[in-house]
Amino acid sequence: MGRIFETRKHTMFARWDRMAKQFTRIGKEIVIAVKAGGPEPANNPALRRVIQNARAVNMPKDKVEAAIKRAAGKEAADYEEILYEGYAPHGVAVLIEAATDNPTRTVSNLRNHFNKGGGNLGTAGSVGFLFRRMGVFRLDPAGIDQDELELELIDHGLEEMGEGTGEKGEPQLVIRCAFADFGRLQKAIEDRGIKPLSAESEYIPQTPLTLSDDQAKDVLKLVDTIEQDDDVQKVFHNLS
Repeated sequence: MGRIFETRKHTMFARWDRMAKQFTRIGKEIVIAVKAGGPEPANNPALRRVIQNARAVNMPKDKVEAAIKRAAGKEAADYEEILYEGYAPHGVAVLIEAATDNPTRTVSNLRNHFNKGGGNLGTAGSVGFLFRRMGVFRLDPAGIDQDELELELIDHGLEEMGEGTGEKGEPQLVIRCAFADFGRLQKAIEDRGIKPLSAESEYIPQTPLTLSDDQAKDVLKLVDTIEQDDDVQKVFHNLS
C-alpha cells in the first residue's frame, strides 16, 4: 500500500510540475503578446491565441486576467524570443524556443544541458533546415463537417488536415498551414464561429530519425532536462 501511495504521489507532483511549467510558458506568451499588440483581446489576435492556449492547459481565468494586467504595467519583464539549435545524442536534431530576459544566462544553461546530456549546442542554422515552421490548430471535431471545413479553409492557407488526440486521448481535428498564413487561417476559423482548442506555431521535422529504445531514452532524457529550464518555452526534435 505504501509503495502504491508513493507512486501516486510521484505522479501527482509530476502533473503539478507540468502544469506549473505550462502556466509559466503561457504567462510569458501573454507578456510578449500584450507588449506587441495591447491588452485588448478583440484587437490583438496574438493575445486571443494565447488565451485559447491558456484554456487548453486549464489555466484559471483569473490567472489569465491577472497576467494580462501585469503585462500591461510598467514593471512587466521584457522577454526576448530566441531560437536555439543543437544536436542530442545519436544525431537527433533539436530546436528550442526560449523567452528570456537574460540571453547570457540562457545560452550558458542550455550549453550545460547539452554537454551533460551527450549532445552539443549548435550555431544558428545548424539544424533549422531540417524543420519546417507551421501554424497548427487543434479543434474539437464534434459538430464539424470536416470535408466542408477543409474546402472552406483551403483558400485561407490550409495545407493539411487530419485526426489527432489530446493529452488525455480525446479526439482532435488537427489542421496545419505555412507559418506565413497563420493569421489568415486563424481569422478564417474564428469567422466560422469555431474556437480552437489551441493554436500554436510548431517546427515540423522533415527527416524523422528512428532509433533503438535505448538510444531514444538518451535523447528524451536530454529533451526532458531542457524542457524543465525556466527560460525554455518549447522543444522540437526529429526523433520519430
